[in-house]
Amino acid sequence: MGARFVHRCTHVLDKEATVAFYEKALGFKVVRESGPEDGSWTNTFMENDDSPFQLELTWNRGRTEPYDNGGRDTHIAFRVSDYDAYHRLHEEMGCIVFENPKMGLYFIADPDGCWVEILPED
Repeated sequence: MGARFVHRCTHVLDKEATVAFYEKALGFKVVRESGPEDGSWTNTFMENDDSPFQLELTWNRGRTEPYDNGGRDTHIAFRVSDYDAYHRLHEEMGCIVFENPKMGLYFIADPDGCWVEILPED
C-alpha cells in the first residue's frame, strides 16, 4: 500500500492575481487548467521544479465573498535554497505577514490570505 501527496486545493477570488503571486514568490507555473465550457469555474494546477506536489487553485465566477481556506494555522510550507534571497524578494513583494527569527522561519500570505511558511534548507 502507498499514498502520495499530489495537490492542495485552495479557493481564490482573483485567479490571475493568485497565479502571478505563486509565479513570483515561489517559481510556480501553470501546468493545466480544467473546467466546464460555460466558464463558471476553473481548477488551475501549478507546480515548480523543486516540489513534488501541485497547487490547485479553484475559482468560481461571481464569487465576491472571501473564502475560509482554513485560517492561518492551515498552511503549506516550503524549504528554500537561499533563505535570505527569498526573504528579500518577499519583503519587496510586501507579502510577509509573520516572522519568527528565533525559530528561523517566516510566513507570507497569498492574495486570498492563505499563509505559506518559509523555512531554510536543513
